[in-house]
Amino acid sequence: DVQLVESGGGSVQTGGSLRLSCKVSGYTYRTYSLAWFRQAPGKAREGVAAIDSDGPVTYDDSVKGRFAISHDNEENILYLQMNNLKPEDTAVYYCAIRATPLDLAYYSEVAPADFTDWGQGTQVTVS
Repeated sequence: DVQLVESGGGSVQTGGSLRLSCKVSGYTYRTYSLAWFRQAPGKAREGVAAIDSDGPVTYDDSVKGRFAISHDNEENILYLQMNNLKPEDTAVYYCAIRATPLDLAYYSEVAPADFTDWGQGTQVTVS
C-alpha cells in the first residue's frame, strides 16, 4: 500500500555532497517516523537518521554534523542532505517508515526492525 521511491544517489568525491530524496505515497496517516538506513557490503543494515511527524530527530554518531534529515510535509518527500562525505559513507541507502512515532528524542539510533515499509535502496559511492 505504502510506496517509497528514492532518488539522488550516485558517486561523489571525498568531501562532496549529495541529497537523497524519498517520495512517500499511499500513506494515509498523520503520524509516522521516517528514517534513513544504510548497508555497506558485508555489513549489517544500520540506522543513519530518523525524524518523527511531530519534530524530533536522531542521528547516528558517525554522521552528526555532516548529515541532515528533513521532511517536506506538503510534498511528502523525505530528504537526507549529506555533506563532507567520506569513503566510509559508501553504502546502499534505504528510506523507511512506520506509523507510530518512536519519540526520537530518546533514541540514539533506530533499528531496521522498527520500520514496516521500505524503499528500494539507492547506491552512494564516495571515493
